Amino acid sequence: MSGVIVPPGQGRKLITKAQEITFKVTGAHGALASTFEVVVPPGFDVGAHTHQRSHEFFYVLEGELTLLAFEPAERTEDHWQDWKSADGDRIVRAGPGSCMFVPPGCPHAFTNATGEPARMLFQSYPAPDHEQYFEEIAEIFSTGRAVDSGAVRRMRERYDVDQITPLRYGPPALANSGPAPETGA
Repeated sequence: MSGVIVPPGQGRKLITKAQEITFKVTGAHGALASTFEVVVPPGFDVGAHTHQRSHEFFYVLEGELTLLAFEPAERTEDHWQDWKSADGDRIVRAGPGSCMFVPPGCPHAFTNATGEPARMLFQSYPAPDHEQYFEEIAEIFSTGRAVDSGAVRRMRERYDVDQITPLRYGPPALANSGPAPETGA
């Protein structure tokens, strides 16, 4: 039996209008969890969402991401940046070395509200759910036309994504609103 070694800059890359995703370790390698390196461009907002089956782990390598991983006292359908939990938890600005674990059922989101790209390591269990998700979203984003939000919604439903707030990408000033998050983690 052999393991897998993936040198820096290596792995299968998917480049979309919204993100650059490098597949590092996949279900085809015998992994229980898929591992990706993701470049998150300025203004990208994955939108708050939940999964019923997936466990996810995010680790910020470079740049800064705004993170959410809690059930808010009140959900809003447009923006998650001003959510807070009944216990007072708020979103967090996370720099290099920060991580976020998300168990099934936990609302979560991330955005790059800065003017510079951020880079993160992302793991998802079970494999290959997110591998297939990334493949299909790359197809939707590669059409050369405006992104069909209905196609994205239907695809996310097939992959255990219960979308609460919209996925957005574009200049940070247009992609994000709400009060500035707390810094930490």
